[in-house]
Amino acid sequence: MTSPRTATSASGAGGKARIRLAGMRLAADPTVALIYSITFLLVGIGLIMVLSSSSISSYLDDQGFFGGFWRQFTYAVIGLPLMFIAAAMPIAFWKRWAWWLFALGLALQSLVFTPLGVEVWGNRNWVQIGGIGAQPSEVLKLALIVWIGTVLARKEPLLGQMRHELIPVILPGAIIALGLVLLGHDLGTTMVMGVAVFGAMYFAGTSWKSLGVIAGGAVAATLFFVLSSPNRLARIRSDGGDYSGLDWQPLHGLWALAGGGMFGVGLGGSKAKWSWLPAAEDDYIFAIIGEELGMIGALLILVLFIALAIAMLRVIARARDRFGRAVVGGIMVWIVGQAFVNIGVVIGIFPVLGVPLPLLSSGGTALIACLLAIGVVISVARDTAQYQAELAAQSTPRGGSAV
Repeated sequence: MTSPRTATSASGAGGKARIRLAGMRLAADPTVALIYSITFLLVGIGLIMVLSSSSISSYLDDQGFFGGFWRQFTYAVIGLPLMFIAAAMPIAFWKRWAWWLFALGLALQSLVFTPLGVEVWGNRNWVQIGGIGAQPSEVLKLALIVWIGTVLARKEPLLGQMRHELIPVILPGAIIALGLVLLGHDLGTTMVMGVAVFGAMYFAGTSWKSLGVIAGGAVAATLFFVLSSPNRLARIRSDGGDYSGLDWQPLHGLWALAGGGMFGVGLGGSKAKWSWLPAAEDDYIFAIIGEELGMIGALLILVLFIALAIAMLRVIARARDRFGRAVVGGIMVWIVGQAFVNIGVVIGIFPVLGVPLPLLSSGGTALIACLLAIGVVISVARDTAQYQAELAAQSTPRGGSAV
């Protein structure tokens, strides 16, 4: 006969086993595993392609053939652990610190207007401290999205009323954030941030009336800043005939893609990277992927970003609350949307906007910010798995067993 103490001990051991099993189920959630897998694949492919595309420019800059690769590898070594740390945080952490993170993002972006700020390709959107350069707007993207999710979740009973949906998210929050980036003349990054804000508000369930006002204002502002800039107008009007001027980069990007054919010229065999294609390892790395890995390699990149979007949409559909839907929606529009904008620029659909290919292009701040953002998505996905497990437990009849 089993003693009460033994029975209690067995029950406690069984309870601990069930807790451990539940933890294993959450850790092995297929959506989380898929997001991790896609991220690792994209970062790995990015490192290989940065090694190939930057080898010549690194050598010409007296950094050796591997200079650009080692720099990007270092950023990946920093970013991946930060992604794991962000993924391990409960969503309560992001809600608690959202205002402080947003304030930090604004403060960092303001540094570009101090003596620490530097101008790159006409955009004053960088800070330089010693030998280390950083792009604060990448951090501000994530901080803004998390802040929007927190504000909308707290104002949930008031949503549906336009003034509560727009204040303070759009006025003054997003206007200040986007305005600071735009003051540095970086219209491409400003547009990506604007679309991410719209995505966060859409997936949070903001009314169509408010979304229409936001979209109309964004279109009007974009037209104004494009039409008021001769340089931006010249990029849009470019028809491919100015080979020695504005069309040099787009033409050589298309030629690199065309030269790859179906299966590519082979890894490391690019001709465009021999100083023919500017920013081969940065904004135009997709052209090098198409040249060296062919249409097959280019399509693989497209499929990976589509799969990442599908995984994030699954998290949004099953999220516990408005915060999770807004944050994951904003990050999805940011990363996947920016990827397709970058690819659209390379294949000639859009004018040159100067936005990198997320997780693939050379650039430390962009890579670390994207990895942190994916960590936040996984944090929400873990909470989503826990929420779905709670719903399943509640729906299990008393005396029954959970599957």
